[in-house]
Amino acid sequence: MGGRQVLAARRLLAETLDGTLPERDHVAAAYAVVDELGSPDRLLELIVELACGEGDPEAAARLSYRHVLGFDKLLLVDAGPQHMLRAHVWHAGVGGAGREDIHNHRSTLASHVVRGRLWTELYEEVPEGRDEERAGARGGGIAAARFEESLAEGSADWLLAPAGPARLRLTHLGQYAAGSTYALPAHTLHRAWCDTEGPTVTLFLETGSQRRRHTDVFTPGGSHAGAVLKVPMDVPGYLESLSSLADLLRSP
Repeated sequence: MGGRQVLAARRLLAETLDGTLPERDHVAAAYAVVDELGSPDRLLELIVELACGEGDPEAAARLSYRHVLGFDKLLLVDAGPQHMLRAHVWHAGVGGAGREDIHNHRSTLASHVVRGRLWTELYEEVPEGRDEERAGARGGGIAAARFEESLAEGSADWLLAPAGPARLRLTHLGQYAAGSTYALPAHTLHRAWCDTEGPTVTLFLETGSQRRRHTDVFTPGGSHAGAVLKVPMDVPGYLESLSSLADLLRSP
């Protein structure tokens, strides 16, 4: 079920990301997909179609919500268990908690900046027992508390189980302006944030047939709630958010 743009997006996901590619090729294919679907004109057509009720708005609304950091996660295409295509709308100055916790994902991710600007950091964990590396990391790295994140049974809430202390080292800092795309393997530790005065919009894809059972979350502050609730949108709120996003994409 879906209109022309919804069906075209599903077809592109299915034909480009078949689940048999080696990891490097899968990451490259994910990059190509969001780079193509994230072109402003094509994404606007998809958003307008969905805002008119195409697809499955009830199911999409249940998987769309306002993130604790102040950005909206709007599900656009749920292509079975392998592909989830979302729009992230970062609202400048709206009740966010700053930068994300450092984390990885269950599957390959790719992100295309449609409007605004996004910063990303990549990290690596300093292995235990390598004293010289840990000593070096103390100068340029950060101490963090590690958690294993999983999904609660019967809901979409995040569960966070403490997994001990860790030390991380920053390996990359990047700024991505409108038109930029990046893609990362599932295990890559990273975090992102928006520093623009106006809204930033990204097209975000998670894809892969081999989904990890949990993700790793590192909190430099050293503490975290045991569970983080997700409050899903209702259908009118979801459609209204899509309409507002369409208006934003039309504006200069």
